[in-house]
Amino acid sequence: MTISQLDYRLGGRGVFVTGGATGIGAALVKAFIEQGSNVVFVDINNQAGETLLHELTPKADQQLRFLPLDVTNTQLLQQTIAEQAALLGRLDVMINNVGNDSRHDATELEEQDWMQCMAVNLHPAFFASQAAFNAMKDTQSGVILNFSSNTAYVGERNMAGYITAKAGLAGMTKALAKDYGSDHIRVNAIVPGWVATERQLEQWLSPEQEQQLMAMVAIQKRITPEEIARLALFLASDDSTFITGQCMVVDGGRI
Repeated sequence: MTISQLDYRLGGRGVFVTGGATGIGAALVKAFIEQGSNVVFVDINNQAGETLLHELTPKADQQLRFLPLDVTNTQLLQQTIAEQAALLGRLDVMINNVGNDSRHDATELEEQDWMQCMAVNLHPAFFASQAAFNAMKDTQSGVILNFSSNTAYVGERNMAGYITAKAGLAGMTKALAKDYGSDHIRVNAIVPGWVATERQLEQWLSPEQEQQLMAMVAIQKRITPEEIARLALFLASDDSTFITGQCMVVDGGRI
């Protein structure tokens, strides 16, 4: 059964996705469009964003917009969310997907690289959530989805900065669920394992590395971006109205 065959009753919902041009982000945008949601997605990769927009526009009768955006510019990020929420009519779902799993030897990692890792992988999620809260509080409803990583639980070599940021996202998810709960805004995190995105396949994966990865999991197959998107749809839907503060692992049984 495909995502489009499942009805999560998300038609007309306003959705904002960061890092939405490629990989998991692109799968999220496609999934919500198939559900009839109004979607705005941002990405620093303008070419990929325009390509996805061109692909999806003929299939979308609803609002669909792409905006090139560097999410490390906090003021512009929050301003963009506020403006797009107004254009959407309401913001129902904020998805903090943007990330960069750059590799650094921990014994040689410099402060500039450390701070850049936090600036991409952790800081935008907090300030985007803050802007989303301001857009959602008047309706007393809304969903914020963060993206952590199973590496925050199992560790990996040469990824200390990335893993620290992703562990921070897990903690932030639980904290914001408490802070925003009285306004009926739910905050959860998706915790993927290794996902077969274009970037992963092109930059990091060799046959030997994939063999090692498969040996670590119970279900020995690749995780697809579409499988991650299905969980996002459920967590965004009214079928999960009492789920908040949770970090939901999708890694084939490694953790």
